[in-house]
Amino acid sequence: MKSFNYKNIEAFVFRLWAREVSGEKMSEKEEEVLKSWKGHAEKDLDGVHMQEVRERVLAELEHYFASSPTIGHRKNFQNRVYRIAAVIILLLTVGGLFTYNTFIKPDIYLATLENRIVHLEDGSVVTLLPGAELTVEKSFPAASRLVSLKGDALFSVAKSKTHPFIVQADGFSTKVLGTVFKISQSGRKKAVDLYEGKVAVSSAGVPVSYLKPNQKWTNFGVAHTAAVISFTSDKASGKQLPELLALSFNDVPLKEVITVLEGNYNTKIHYPKEAEDRKITADFTGGTVSENIESLAFILGFEVQMKDNAYILKK
Repeated sequence: MKSFNYKNIEAFVFRLWAREVSGEKMSEKEEEVLKSWKGHAEKDLDGVHMQEVRERVLAELEHYFASSPTIGHRKNFQNRVYRIAAVIILLLTVGGLFTYNTFIKPDIYLATLENRIVHLEDGSVVTLLPGAELTVEKSFPAASRLVSLKGDALFSVAKSKTHPFIVQADGFSTKVLGTVFKISQSGRKKAVDLYEGKVAVSSAGVPVSYLKPNQKWTNFGVAHTAAVISFTSDKASGKQLPELLALSFNDVPLKEVITVLEGNYNTKIHYPKEAEDRKITADFTGGTVSENIESLAFILGFEVQMKDNAYILKK
């Protein structure tokens, strides 16, 4: 039966049920197949639920038959209607399960202990890193090629000028038309590394970031934060040197803003303890370390001093 298409399976099972209801003799193999399908249909339904459904279907069916059967035939009438009701229930249940599993239920791909390569219908290739999970709707590919990702994965997206490819991750999404990029998700820290093409990264509360090759979007593990970092190769050492191109905060506590600035500017910033929970909204695009810290001080209404290669913010 696995080789049958959907319509053949539906017709075949319906025919078996019709023969069972009519009392027609069935072979042992046919009875076995029918029993298997019934078991599949009812395995997730409890007895109380099935009884309630049968009673509701019976009530709907009774007015289609003789309204006043004789007392002697009343029992046979009810048995016949119950059998018809059971067939309808099974048809709806199995048909619904089959339709859901075949045409509606998303495809889910898991990578357990090693990488898993997933080839999508549009020609895109996704390499799931261990622990990652990719969900692809049955409608894929549609006007927008939408997938969902948990964990880390490398995407090589087939090019299309009219059908954007969108990856929905944990709290952010990446939109492309055709490119190669990597999404990383470790706890609160999220990142997108771009190798080819262009991507747009959206995250709640901060401006959309547009990346070029050898650039990275990250939130540094802080909510409502977005940064774009560019990497260039050092000719002498061959190492990738990072440069912070843009940094945005939207309603972020000062203590978390300071942690991000210290980590990226490789400096120390002192500030009044009582101000650590003040919410900061700022866009540090361009500018030197000193200029951006001066901007932060202006937002706070503080002054800035330098001492022992550290910045001191004070009222």
